[in-house]
Amino acid sequence: MVRGVTELSGLREIRTMFSARKRSIPRVQSSAYLDLYMLHKEKDRLGKEVYILKKREKGIRKRISEVNAEIDKLEKAEAKRREAESERFGIPSGKEWKKMTLNY
Repeated sequence: MVRGVTELSGLREIRTMFSARKRSIPRVQSSAYLDLYMLHKEKDRLGKEVYILKKREKGIRKRISEVNAEIDKLEKAEAKRREAESERFGIPSGKEWKKMTLNY
């Protein structure tokens, strides 16, 4: 199976220095405020991302239902056309044309 662009690993999976809990200088007690701020910012960003994903999923599900409705409509129209065609040519409904190959 061929993978699409959206299925490839990307920048979203890369951990930052903050999320990996790595620091260039040793931790001091006063940096707790900075850590709290950074964690709140990350929480807000992730919350927005969840909202966007839910909105996108809703749109995708709506489109899938529209496509399914269109498929049903076209299948019914095709069945109706086949029935009308079989009546026109005197073929009993439910029977298909017999097919055979011709060799030259």
